Parts: sequence; structure tokens; C-alpha cells
Amino acid sequence: MAPGLTSATPPPLSSGRELEDISDQIDAINVLLSSPTPTATTATTEDSNPKSNFRQYVSASPQVKALYREQHEKQTVEYNLAARKAFHSNVRARMGIWEAMEKLNTLIDESDPDTSLSQIQHLLQTAEAMRRDGKPKWMQVTGLIHDLGKLLFFFGAQGQWDVVGDTFPGGPCSPLLGCAFDPRIILSESFSQNPDSKHPIYSTEMGIYAPHCGLDNLLLSWGHDEYLYHVVKDQSSLPDEALAMIRYHSFYPWHREGAYRRFMNQKDWQMLEAVKEFNPYDLYSKSDAPPVVGELKVVSFMTDHSLTGGGGCAQSYYIELIDEFFPKKVLDW
Repeated sequence: MAPGLTSATPPPLSSGRELEDISDQIDAINVLLSSPTPTATTATTEDSNPKSNFRQYVSASPQVKALYREQHEKQTVEYNLAARKAFHSNVRARMGIWEAMEKLNTLIDESDPDTSLSQIQHLLQTAEAMRRDGKPKWMQVTGLIHDLGKLLFFFGAQGQWDVVGDTFPGGPCSPLLGCAFDPRIILSESFSQNPDSKHPIYSTEMGIYAPHCGLDNLLLSWGHDEYLYHVVKDQSSLPDEALAMIRYHSFYPWHREGAYRRFMNQKDWQMLEAVKEFNPYDLYSKSDAPPVVGELKVVSFMTDHSLTGGGGCAQSYYIELIDEFFPKKVLDW
């Protein structure tokens, strides 16, 4: 067992319902922080500062606060290196993209009356919004799969903190190197309990990195985005922009707050524009009307895969899209 990855007695995992609840709360925070500051004619004194609203939200959301505290304390260089070693040493499952979507859909019991949107509905909702706006097929399929990294919940995650939450650079590509945590990371004060914050190399501004070395050379915190990126980068024909959307869409300190520009190379500036184009579909499509089952000609994905009259247009469209960009059909997870 790789050091730092699991304890002798792993803590009990939360339920899928709890995981998705905390993920939704994190998305709500990022919607708030991504919204433009209201104008003087439309804003009240209380709501004119999104950062102030964010502080109020976190104060009223102890689950979010606790998640970030645990994530910031435990996402160390040692843990990240161990997680990657475990990823490359084991195949957790072998399945196609649609099968993976169906498995992710079991994360929440759809009979739960508090569940308003299933996993497949959100994935279809994101892809359909892109399709409606005439985005290229590779971007539509990226929207369709972008949350599949949450399958980590089934594959040995220690808790919520190593599945969901914002992404940040947690260290280097070797155990001797690292860089300082940026104060623009949400609740960055909680990094004070992370051992790497006191490391003589990891805690410096540049650490081991050379200026403009490229984000590809940063070790980002392990979670559902980073996991999915490693799954698909060598098992698909997705372009670099799609891979950047998958890997960096939760990297809010970079694409929203302007942090880590010192590490960017020319390619990263192009990828930044791609990620900025993607993120509104992830965050704001959730406020659109959910996909109507009848209109999409898709019934239960979790049970008998039956289709209503019309021949299953939506399913066959996305199956064809998946086949185009995932010629391997069955992927190693």
C-alpha cells in the first residue's frame, strides 16, 4: 500500500447523497463568486460585494467549511504522489463511457424526494446546452463526461475531501519539490495545518518550478477532475482544449482569480480561454429546466434502459458522439 494514501483503518465514507449535497453547495459558492458585481442601480448595500456574500454563505454552511479545512490539511505532496502511484498501479474497473454514466447515476437514490436532478440529467443538461449553442462535438462530449471523475467515490476515496472541492497546485512532480499555497484559494487560512506549508522548499513562491514552466508540469490536488483527466488523456481522441476543460474547470484560483500566472506558458493562455468558455455550462446550466425525459426519449438508465417511442434519439446521438471520441470503447478506470 502506498504511504499516505490510506490509513490502517480508513474513516467511514459519507453517503453518495452527502457527497452530492456538498458538491452542490460548492457549486453554489462558485456561482456566487463567478457572478459579476451588481451595479449601483441594482444592488443593495448588503449584496454589492460578492466576496462578502461568500463569507456569509460559508458561515451558514459548516459542511463546506469543514470540507475545505479537511481538504487543505490533507492534500499534501506525499498524499498526491501516493494517489498517482495507486492510479497507475491498479485498474479499478473496465467500462465504457455510457456504462460509467450509469454507475455514477447510482451515487444518489433517485427515490430520494430531496433529489431534484440525477447525475445523468446534469451531464445531459450540460451537453444539451452546448449542443443548443452550436458548440463543437468534442466540447459536447466533454460536457457529457465532465463529472465522471466522481466515480472515485466508489474506488477507494478516503472521504469527500479527495473527490470534490476546488483544485489547487499541491506540490511538484517529484517528492523533493513543491510551491506555496496561494492566498486566493478559498479558505486559504486552513492551509496552516498542512505540513507542506512549513516545508523549506514547498512553502516558497516558486518552489521547484521555473517561471512559465507550464501548468502541465504542476501537481494539482487529487480529486474528481484530476482523476478523470488521467483516465481519458490517453484513452480518447479529445483535443487539448477538452482535456484542459476537464482538468482545470475546478481550478478557480487560476481561471477566476488570476493566480499562478507565473507558471503559465503560451499554450496555457489558450487553454485558459477554453476553460472560461466551458465553466458557465457547468455552473449555470443547473439553473435551466432539467432535461425532460419524454423529450429526450430516454427513460430509466439505471434499470432496464427502456426507451420511449421515437427510437431513443438522444441516447443514440450521444452514443455516436462517445464512439467518435472514445474509439477504445471500454476504458480502464
